[in-house]
Amino acid sequence: MKAILYDATLREGAQGPGASFTVEDKLKIVDMLDDLGVSYIEAGNPGSNPKDAAFFKRMEDHPLSQAKLAAFGATCRVGVAPEDDANIQALMSANTPVVTIFGKSWDFHVKEILKATPQENLDIIAITVRYFKDQGKEVVYDAEHFFDGYKRNPEYALKTLEAANGAGADWLCLCETNGGCFPHEVEAITKVVADRFPGARLGIHAHNDTGMAEANAVTAARCGALMVQVTIAGWGERCGNTDLFTLLPNLQLKLGFDCLPPEKLQSLVSFAHTFHELANLGVNPRAPYVGFNAFAHKAGMHIDAVAKNPTSFEHVPPDAIGAERAFLISEVSGRTAVLKKIQRIVPGVKKDSPDIKRIVQELKQLEYQGYQFEGADASFELMVLRTLGLHRPFFTLKGFKVIVNEPAAEGEVASAMVHILVDGVEEITAALGNGPVNALDRATRKALERFYPGLSSMVLSDYRVRVLDSKFATAAPVRVLIESSDLNQTWTTVGVSTDIIEASWHALVDSLEYKLFKDNVKQKELAKEE
Repeated sequence: MKAILYDATLREGAQGPGASFTVEDKLKIVDMLDDLGVSYIEAGNPGSNPKDAAFFKRMEDHPLSQAKLAAFGATCRVGVAPEDDANIQALMSANTPVVTIFGKSWDFHVKEILKATPQENLDIIAITVRYFKDQGKEVVYDAEHFFDGYKRNPEYALKTLEAANGAGADWLCLCETNGGCFPHEVEAITKVVADRFPGARLGIHAHNDTGMAEANAVTAARCGALMVQVTIAGWGERCGNTDLFTLLPNLQLKLGFDCLPPEKLQSLVSFAHTFHELANLGVNPRAPYVGFNAFAHKAGMHIDAVAKNPTSFEHVPPDAIGAERAFLISEVSGRTAVLKKIQRIVPGVKKDSPDIKRIVQELKQLEYQGYQFEGADASFELMVLRTLGLHRPFFTLKGFKVIVNEPAAEGEVASAMVHILVDGVEEITAALGNGPVNALDRATRKALERFYPGLSSMVLSDYRVRVLDSKFATAAPVRVLIESSDLNQTWTTVGVSTDIIEASWHALVDSLEYKLFKDNVKQKELAKEE
């Protein structure tokens, strides 16, 4: 059975707290959705603000490969003909093939919000839909607050659908606008609508105020509402809307609906990361399907089972949506997880090797101290190499000193002096920084670049601190994560101590050592090729 995806991110999603898209952003997102295979893209209300109007103007010279662009707006006002209504004419000026019109389905809203009689509301629904059909538009009718309206006055709610359907609406979309319904309610009401309008094409628009958006959308689709309105990552007003990333694989992989070609579905994780980069946000790691944790296994027994048969703890194959399985390394990991991680670092290590036991013991001891390697693969790799005796440090610390100066002079509040040793050669350098860690980083790089010029391409791109046990207040141990990058890669390292400077130093040393180690490996590979 074919399910039609209708994305409302650029209108409904943009109404969510913290969401803001420029015209250029919207153009990029439209292209991404079009490439993914979404059938309808609702891109805003051209009558509500100049930015939406400017976007629709740009879209006139921005053709889509397969998706249909929809402009969104309300029915005409009571007593005003569509041709004289400014918002209706703004919808016409958007020049989209599809117009989505929302109208009132709840008699409470008709009387108290619209300040109209029940008949006047039915009239403006019919007049507006008929007007756009006469102009050659495909019309999606969004029955706002339909489920709440039906529960209070079922006959009137159905009459609003009759008005739209009788005027020629192509789709009747049932809106669960308040997000307060449960699946059993959505099921019962959608079945009534499907029986009442056997030839109509139905849709569902669900909000997530009770955490039921995806469940309600799936339920409605199974009852015949085959246009499912979604937003990317569930963005939307209040608690958000039906999440594209959850709903799409649920419909296609779990229930057998035909939504997208398999190769398009396999790009879902990549799509999620690209969108969140554009929005300057990270993907929720706990998000179903597209979050990092969705196919990450930590417990030793789980990892062992997945290694033998992935279906033991995975409900779908991760590659079906472009995800990758991850075995997390921690104190609860078994040998299987550690072995797979080690074999990526040192190929050829056998399962029964005593090295595995040594690494597991070292891992557990470090995690007891507060280390965590789930998000610090570079430190884990170095730990493995050190434990196996396969890593020679590129430099040795003789000592460092950090001084914090207050008040600061032109923002440089700290200075650091570093004394290092490289192959028997000493180097002492100092640097200023906008904080003690920054000063320490600058001084260390300054000392090392004399010996390793390649470090000049490396930058510290993120720095995070977590207090591990707050009951010790300012004496609490802290875990520091440092993310670094160069022209080719990004890596993360970790350090732990009751002294935040010392914890930062450990993470910083690992970051530098990892960069030098990778550069050395690359040089050896190039030498072999020559």
